Amino acid sequence: MLELEHGFRVVDTHLRLEPDETRRPRDIGDPEQVERELRQAGIVEALAVPAKREEYTGVNNAVARIAVDRPLLAAARITGVRDPSTGPTARLRNVSRSRTDRHTHPTEIEQYAYEDRFVAFALDPTVDGLPDEAVLAALERVDLPVLTYGGRGFPPRRIERTLLTREFPVVIAHFGGYPLDRELTAAAVDLLAEHERCFLDTSFVRFRDPLERAVIEHPDRVLFASGAPATHPNVAIMEILTLDVTEDAMSRVFSTNAARVLPALAP
Repeated sequence: MLELEHGFRVVDTHLRLEPDETRRPRDIGDPEQVERELRQAGIVEALAVPAKREEYTGVNNAVARIAVDRPLLAAARITGVRDPSTGPTARLRNVSRSRTDRHTHPTEIEQYAYEDRFVAFALDPTVDGLPDEAVLAALERVDLPVLTYGGRGFPPRRIERTLLTREFPVVIAHFGGYPLDRELTAAAVDLLAEHERCFLDTSFVRFRDPLERAVIEHPDRVLFASGAPATHPNVAIMEILTLDVTEDAMSRVFSTNAARVLPALAP
């Protein structure tokens, strides 16, 4: 694909890496492919999230190593012991469950944060569980952004009740509506009016209306993200460039907002 020309400084707040070539699915690119596509799109730096695994200690460390000498920063993926769903069965399971070796421990949160190899945390509650109280308290102490996935299994209002009550920035991936759920996307945009530390990333948001609404109503709370390599960064950038918003608002989405949430992405 031809290199994309635009006049903005662009940083990508959400792409995925699988460092193990033998386990790499089609939609998870190798580091060289990702770096090449970022360059084609004119993206100067990006936040890399490890691909889904049963155990994350090794893959977190591998992604941190890959990020060195590349235009990448690493997010540490974490797991939780609690079931994020609602209902009496889930509540009963949560009471009886206790943390095991496969779940992130509070000391690991502090280790990840203070090593300076990781600038954020990533959480997919429907796959990896929701952190318990001790881990959430550790996340508050280190005060790094937490990128969370949503969807029907962890909808925006549940994100609000479990994460947005905490004192750390929360970035909701895909506007909370992946895959292409207009109702969830609208609910996620609604959260921006109620929570100052809530942000939305634009990865895989294919509807123009919620993108424009969020950027117009909350220009300081939308972060550009491509979701690469499952989608080419050029495509994600064009979706922002074709919005009917001001150039200043685009600049905020592409770079300024990300630098506020993730200072390591600043110029």
